[in-house]
Amino acid sequence: MKKIGFYGGKFLPLHQGHVYALIQASTMVEELYVVLSHSEKRDREICARTDFPYVPAAVRLRWLHQLTKDMPYVHVVSIEDDAGDEDYDWRDGAALIKEAIGQPIDEVFSSERGYSDIFRECYPGAEHIILDEERVFAPISATMIRTDGVYRHWDMIPSVARSYFVKKVVVIGTESCGKSTLVRNLASVFNTNYVAEYGRTRCEEIGGYDGVLLDEDYPMIAYEQQRQVEKASAFSNRVLFVDTEATVTQFYSELYNGKLQEVLDSIAKAQEYDLYLLLEPDVEWVDDGWRMHGEETVRRQNHERLQELLEENGIMFTTLSGSYREKWEEAFRLVNGMLK
Repeated sequence: MKKIGFYGGKFLPLHQGHVYALIQASTMVEELYVVLSHSEKRDREICARTDFPYVPAAVRLRWLHQLTKDMPYVHVVSIEDDAGDEDYDWRDGAALIKEAIGQPIDEVFSSERGYSDIFRECYPGAEHIILDEERVFAPISATMIRTDGVYRHWDMIPSVARSYFVKKVVVIGTESCGKSTLVRNLASVFNTNYVAEYGRTRCEEIGGYDGVLLDEDYPMIAYEQQRQVEKASAFSNRVLFVDTEATVTQFYSELYNGKLQEVLDSIAKAQEYDLYLLLEPDVEWVDDGWRMHGEETVRRQNHERLQELLEENGIMFTTLSGSYREKWEEAFRLVNGMLK
């Protein structure tokens, strides 16, 4: 008969200690069930004790599926109850787990010797296997991460979970305000990735802006920008910097094609950025061969119109003004504070 084991937890959040234990357990049985035990009430209560954000069970379940997708003998199971942290009954939880697994459990895995008595009662006949009790391989716990903050323990966050915690900072503005340079410089200093303005790339591909872009180009630009953001988030170090988003694309749709597109507003409202930095057009305009609106009155009008569009979409933003150095220093201060 196959030896059946299970390894369970809240995985709030998933960390490298969990990964190590899960992999080790998978080598000791023929079938391993990884059990996500969750209750929104209980999990929110636990998170409320610190500044750690509540992570929905669906997100944690996805992490586990991504982690084990190439492990055919590992099965991920989601067990939900409605108990709080103080009234959770391990016996009721065990009944749900045994029902979900549907076959005799031979080994129960954990990293806590203190669970032995309750496991003996809830899973009679199963052996409690303690994995890395001293946490030699991964000196971490979910409690430590929730207490200290995820960025202090970034090296202990598995790659499948990192994108959820990556802060996304988008830099926006009209022509020649220093967006691209600021984004690149911030990414270099914080040792992470950035996403360039895809609209510029698209225009270079087709040879121009005004009179060349078609109405249907703008949603494609906005979608592609978001796709690149999602892709880059998976490989970023705590924070990702983005040059331009869908509201700016809407601005240019109106500027060059005289048309506001509902789909662009929908994309803009669905975006999830942690910080919007709107740059004032108060540095010298630079003609790079692509820009068309260098007159000071036009620059100011364009900036005010972009600001209106942001406000219409309910987007909260921070305006940066002054020299390149002043904008850089303020942006650095804001981002650095966000990561502490």
